[in-house]
Order: sequence, then C-alpha cells, then structure tokens
Amino acid sequence: QVQLVESGGGVVQAGGSLRLSCAASGRTFNSYAMGWFRQAPGKEREFVAASRWAGGSTYYADSVKGRFTISRDNAGNTVYLQMNSLKPEDTAVYYCAATSSSGGSYYSQRMYNYWGQGTQVTVSS
Repeated sequence: QVQLVESGGGVVQAGGSLRLSCAASGRTFNSYAMGWFRQAPGKEREFVAASRWAGGSTYYADSVKGRFTISRDNAGNTVYLQMNSLKPEDTAVYYCAATSSSGGSYYSQRMYNYWGQGTQVTVSS
C-alpha cells in the first residue's frame, strides 16, 4: 500500500524558514515524479514545486521561485521542500504528491495519483 506522509509544518514569522518532508512507502519512488501543492482557505489547490525523479529536473511556481527548493534523498523515497523568506500568503495546507506517469504537466494535479494527508504551514506577519 502506497503511503505519503508529510511532516515539518508549523507556525513561523514572516521572513522565517521551514522545511517540509514527505516520506513515501509501499514501493520504490526513485523513478516517480514527486511534488508539492498547497491549498489556502477559500482557494483552490495550487502547484508549488515538483521533482521529476531523484536527481532530475525540478519545477517551481513563479510565486515561490528563488525562495523554495525541492530536493530528494538518494533513494528517492523522501522529498523535501525547503521554504525560505516565508510570507503570510504562503499560509496553506501543503500536500505531497507522487506519480509514475512521465507524460503531461507536472504542474497539474491531474498528473498525480498518490497524495499525502497534508501539513499546515502558517506564516504570521
């Protein structure tokens, strides 16, 4: 059974940093694309970042480019999201996602077939 478990969320002041982790289990994920999405209250879930495979291409939303960094461990089963220079507008529930597909857009939720339960990130002003 595939499981994605996020951790690392919390409350931080604007300008601060957090690192989210997502541990994947149930199969080998080093050839899977893994990504992060977020959903703020009253808004739709949106793309944040993705890693095509362990050591592969990375993709970022314009709103986080230069502030957030996605990375994976060597085995490819854990994905991290280092978030620096956090802003109040980064407040959201952050979800980890994974897909075995290689065609399509990694920016789209429809690309991903495995999801974590989410972790709350709150940035205070």
